[in-house]
Amino acid sequence: MSPRLQEDRAFLGRGLKFPIRVTARGRLDLAQEEQRIEEAIYLILGTRLGERLMQPTFGCGVHDLLFATNNPSTRARAVEHVRRALVSYEPRIDVLGVAAETTDAEPSLLLIRVDYRIRANNAIGNLVYPFYITEGA
Repeated sequence: MSPRLQEDRAFLGRGLKFPIRVTARGRLDLAQEEQRIEEAIYLILGTRLGERLMQPTFGCGVHDLLFATNNPSTRARAVEHVRRALVSYEPRIDVLGVAAETTDAEPSLLLIRVDYRIRANNAIGNLVYPFYITEGA
């Protein structure tokens, strides 16, 4: 990889893997570049609003839907919560699309698909975040 390309990719970041792991040599495992961004997205979506005492607005409001009925309205609210959280807390990406789907086989599972573009290099990425709801009565 050329030195210029490595400089451009340095913006994508390097840090501890999430969740934290130890390598076979006894060192903390690191994540870098695109993998680091994907882990940051999972961290944002997996954090409930108010969970972090020093950053009470950090996280995603999708967890407020935990006991909601699985219907189109709930899925639309989940999509909006995810979009808002990623736009607010992940400046390295442009959110291209968010969709929430469910299957007949597992009606309490929302599969939230996120399509994004990394601003530093225009690479397209996507991931699916599984979110379980327990339908309210």
